[in-house]
Amino acid sequence: GNAFARCLAAHYLADTESDPQKALEWDLKALEIAQSVPLEEEHPSDPTAAAVKTFYPSLYLSVADGYRKVGDFTSARRHVKEGTAWSAVLGLDAYGQRVRAELLRVAAQIDESDSGPSVVFDYD
Repeated sequence: GNAFARCLAAHYLADTESDPQKALEWDLKALEIAQSVPLEEEHPSDPTAAAVKTFYPSLYLSVADGYRKVGDFTSARRHVKEGTAWSAVLGLDAYGQRVRAELLRVAAQIDESDSGPSVVFDYD
């Protein structure tokens, strides 16, 4: 099926898992699926490529947070860095601002060696 739909499904399945390791596995699967889609620059007429490109920051954020929750701070840091680099593709709308803020939140929790639950911010 459509790679973007499979990527979204895996990403959302991660959110249904109470076990941090299983959630991380689903997010890694979502990232793997996204990475199987050629980049938009290589296939500018492919709508899936464009959709996946804007989803990368969120995918890297989720993987980083997953690694943080299982205590792998080195991998978490690497994925925050990737997510931050990809955040340049995001707009300045609420979604883009939220993803950027969440990347900062995860980075701060990594710096504290905090593998506990995500800190929840109220964006309203």
